[in-house]
Amino acid sequence: MTFLVIRVRSDRGVTKKIRDTMAMLNLTRVNHAVLIPQTASYEGMLQKVKDYVTWGEVGVETISNLIKERGKMVGDNPVTDAEVKSSSSHSSIEALSKAIASGEATTKDVEGMKPVFRLHPPRGPKGWGGIKRAYSIGGALGFRGDAIVPLAERMF
Repeated sequence: MTFLVIRVRSDRGVTKKIRDTMAMLNLTRVNHAVLIPQTASYEGMLQKVKDYVTWGEVGVETISNLIKERGKMVGDNPVTDAEVKSSSSHSSIEALSKAIASGEATTKDVEGMKPVFRLHPPRGPKGWGGIKRAYSIGGALGFRGDAIVPLAERMF
């Protein structure tokens, strides 16, 4: 499985350990997102920054839409099937999405593809739903499970 991690809050007044962990996750700005594999080391990092990010498990379709809509190559060019085919061993964005979802590949496998996806703030009347509370009590922070997909679709 693969996690989609979205940064929700700024790091003003945050300890250096948490700031460094967010930098290691490539989450340097609010509304930036990354795709990471579901491993024990990444889960530990997510627990450390849980008060500043939200994350959940995503499938092939969501990963494919994310890469098509918000994926960028170096030089701010959009990611296309031709770019993926020429700079990786995958034949298309869908094939890359399947490999990322299964944990066999990462965004680093496509040479020149930026690992960070810049998203819009959440559209709609609810917005984030409170950036200082956990998702389990109606806020925006922490683990969401499958509920990350509707949030990500509002941010494309």
